[in-house]
Formats: sequence, structure tokens, C-alpha cells
Amino acid sequence: MARQASVLGTALSSDHNSSAEALLLDRLRAGDELAFAELVKQLQGSLLRLARTFVSDAGAAEEVVQDTWMGVVKGLPAFEGRSSLKTWIFRILVNRARTRGARDGRMVNFSMLEDREGGESFLEARFSKDGRWAHPPSMWEEQDPEDILLRRELVTVMREAIAMLPPAQRAVVTLRDMEGVDPTEVCNILAISETNQRVLLHRARTQVRRALEVHMKKA
Repeated sequence: MARQASVLGTALSSDHNSSAEALLLDRLRAGDELAFAELVKQLQGSLLRLARTFVSDAGAAEEVVQDTWMGVVKGLPAFEGRSSLKTWIFRILVNRARTRGARDGRMVNFSMLEDREGGESFLEARFSKDGRWAHPPSMWEEQDPEDILLRRELVTVMREAIAMLPPAQRAVVTLRDMEGVDPTEVCNILAISETNQRVLLHRARTQVRRALEVHMKKA
């Protein structure tokens, strides 16, 4: 069991053309219940966190995740491996969560590039002409992520801050910083541009950084 779980974890974190993922897909398509159970164990928490960025409560998120797993089972025979298995599953989740969010009246708008700061557009204020940060979120980059994660109280603050973000920002930062999904895959999962992904991530990280600053001043 432990060895199989290790193989599964390796498959989910490696390149989608790897032999490990190919082996996992073969097991899943052959109806290997153990492989599917381990897959659910590995991704269930991540899917629930992502679903909560689109729907209003835990019950709805659980229903979306359950529907996602049904979609995975039905879609496996047609899965062509153009993305990683994890990315494909996340994309199924996002599509179902968006549908549920729209039905429940909670729309997620990813077109958030019209804010103004001092007469400049958000992009003009934050990015140089070559697309680089004009004012990078320095504290986030200077802090050692491992040091932050080792401090339980800061983890709690970060999670609470992320939970308070607007849905689009929360979806991006959840995928990037909580689930470790690379930028290109985030764009594919959420169907957004690279620029929009950067803007949403920066906004989210800025809010989380501010929450950490407030917490540390009180400590």
C-alpha cells in the first residue's frame, strides 16, 4: 500500500509524459479500485479547497467534488494525456464548480484588469513595459516559505486571509501557492491569460502579505 501510494504521488507531481503517470492511467482505466482510492485520497483535499473558491459553502463544494470524480471515471477512456492527470482533474472540477456557482448566483469574474491606481491602470502601475513587476511583492519573496509554514499560527493567518479574497484571486493563489500548480497550467485550468494570472496572483499575495504584517506586528 505504502509503495503504491508513493508511486501515485510521484506520478501526480511529475511530468505528464512520465512512465509513472502512464502506469497510473493504465491501472485506472483497467478499473483498479485501489489506484482510484489512492487518487481520491491524494487529491480530495485540494479539490475541496479549489471548489470553495467558486461555491458558497462546504456542502456545495463536496457535491461539486463528488460530481468531479464521476466525471473523471466517465472521462478516463477519452483522456489523451495532453495535460497532466492532476491538471485534467482540476479542469473538470473548475468547469463543474463554475456551473454550480452560476446556478447558486455566485459568479467568478476573471476580467479584473480595469482598476485604477493614481490615474494609471492596474497593469501600468504594477508592470513595466516588458511585463516584469515594477514593484514586486518584496516581503513575500524575501520570506523563506519553509520558515513561514513551520509557524503554525502564520499558516492559520494565511488560510484565513486567502479565504477572504475575492473568488478569482482565491482560485489563482490556491492553485499556485497551495497546490503548487505551475503558471501555464493555472492558465489552462482557469481559462485565463498569463497576464491576468499574474495580476490576480499579485493581488492575492499582496493581501496575504498585509495580513501577515498585521499579525507579526501584534505578535
